[in-house]
Amino acid sequence: MRMTGMAITVVKNDGFLALYNGLSASLFRQITYSLTRFAIYETVRDRLAQDNKGPLPFYQKVLLGAFGGFTGGFVGTPADMVNVRMQNDVKLPAHLRRNYAHALDGMYRVIQEEGFRKLFAGATMASSRGALVTVGQLACYDQAKQLVLNTGFLSDNILTHFLASSIAGGCATFLCQPLDVLKTRLMNSKGEYRGVVHCAMETAKLGPLAFYKGLVPAGIRLVPHTVLTFVFLEQLRKYFGVRVPA
Repeated sequence: MRMTGMAITVVKNDGFLALYNGLSASLFRQITYSLTRFAIYETVRDRLAQDNKGPLPFYQKVLLGAFGGFTGGFVGTPADMVNVRMQNDVKLPAHLRRNYAHALDGMYRVIQEEGFRKLFAGATMASSRGALVTVGQLACYDQAKQLVLNTGFLSDNILTHFLASSIAGGCATFLCQPLDVLKTRLMNSKGEYRGVVHCAMETAKLGPLAFYKGLVPAGIRLVPHTVLTFVFLEQLRKYFGVRVPA
């Protein structure tokens, strides 16, 4: 089912608010995952840039983004797993739905019913995705912004931030979609996959495009998310006086 058809089905069967299933888990995931990756990337980048007295080479931004994203992905896995389950509840028959009330209820029930280790189901995929999306967002944003400023046509203003973050959002969507597909399958599984490799092999049987299933809605979510994140972040830097080497 395509994105529009799925949206109509969800609204018809479960109401408009069902489109926001998992919102509490999604917010909790952002608090844990994004806080960790941004803190690592921004802090280490600024320290290295200060020592080097200039912007970092792109490969160092990529390595730093991968490390920060991998760490953040692991920290955010429990909330991410509950988020995936809450979003996928609408696809299940009523008697099979988990019906978590909110993120904390979901995490408590997972520990109680399936054990603490289950909270980290899909941690490998979540961490790997975190690494790729952070490279796509943070490293590509920094590099795109640097390239735009170097043209001399634009200054460090909101238009530059919009263009750089749009590029970064597109890069992040393309890079992380295959891992997003595998992560979602693993987190929502009920024991049908033996591991990451088995899940990848089963997905591959559906054809190479199966790894990019949901690319359009992923882009519709991630590109505006990336743009808003960096536009707000740049404004916070501007008005709170935090100087970041360009």
